[in-house]
Amino acid sequence: MARTPGQAARRDPDWEGVRLHVVSGKGGTGKTTLAAALALALAADGGRVLLIEVEGRQGVAELFGIAALPYEERRIASVSRAQLGLPAAEGGPGEVFALAIDTELALLEYLEMFYKLGRAGKALQKVGFVDFATTIAPGVRDVLLTGKACEATRRKDPDGRRRYDAVVMDAPPTGRLTRFLNVNAEVAGLARIGPIHTQAQAVMRVLKSPETAVHLVTLLEEMPVQETVDGIEELREARLPVGGVMVNMVRPPVLDAAAVAAVDGDHREEVALALGEAGLGGRTRTGEKVRAAVEPLLDPLLEQAREHAERVELERAQRADIQQLRLPTYELPLLGEGVDLGGLYRLAGELKRQGAA
Repeated sequence: MARTPGQAARRDPDWEGVRLHVVSGKGGTGKTTLAAALALALAADGGRVLLIEVEGRQGVAELFGIAALPYEERRIASVSRAQLGLPAAEGGPGEVFALAIDTELALLEYLEMFYKLGRAGKALQKVGFVDFATTIAPGVRDVLLTGKACEATRRKDPDGRRRYDAVVMDAPPTGRLTRFLNVNAEVAGLARIGPIHTQAQAVMRVLKSPETAVHLVTLLEEMPVQETVDGIEELREARLPVGGVMVNMVRPPVLDAAAVAAVDGDHREEVALALGEAGLGGRTRTGEKVRAAVEPLLDPLLEQAREHAERVELERAQRADIQQLRLPTYELPLLGEGVDLGGLYRLAGELKRQGAA
């Protein structure tokens, strides 16, 4: 089921019917970047997509080069297939909206919705009740965060149409993901009846439905891959819907398979000759003089070749572990210049081409 950039001929998206895309991964793998890229890819066919950030880091605002997001849904991008380097299709550009969830404001909104506290809710905020409540009952905080995403997923406009075609949540890292999503179990000991319990159950109905897919971001490195494998096992045990694996920052091989296999041999003479033929030793010199001229280059070049071969073998082993998961897999290139807005659109195009959206 794995799909790489070279296998991108098929255009049917893998997640037809999925409306809530939860994106997680080990810290440092680029999960926020790929959550934003996925939102762009999902909107490119003319849809309306909401990108939700729950950790309060304002990473989405930084990626798009905009001011810090408030606790309200704002349009941050208009995107077309052409902007992603894809053939044009019927329909106009899509829109990406973003929301950074503020726990305090979400709790006040919840208290107003279910308890009609009004000004009393504002008073609770001033005396620190919100911090107190979410500290002693972290499950309530997760209900608020996931609940907002689930509400947006199901929300309809007055004409009966869905407000958003898809919602993408930039979720907490893999190590906290299952507990964060399994809110029903988290609040069971706190509220067995009442609005909180009802809200948690409503959230879980969305999170465990075919409308949801939980995607994990990894690198071709041992620790992120192992955390991905463990995270998927936890999701499956919790009966949460597992999505795909996004392999980020993939570097192209510099040496072909034959060169990698030959790295461990003694190739000083061959490399010296090749350097001479390339003109680095001076084309008019005798063989001895060429060898003397290129000698300082041999050890650094051979050492780099050995390091590259070791990396290729490590990545091959990690890729095999990912393939064992038997999940749709998408490989995103390492952008040497860093991820600016142009790079973000490039990653979105790759996800679209590979069937992630």
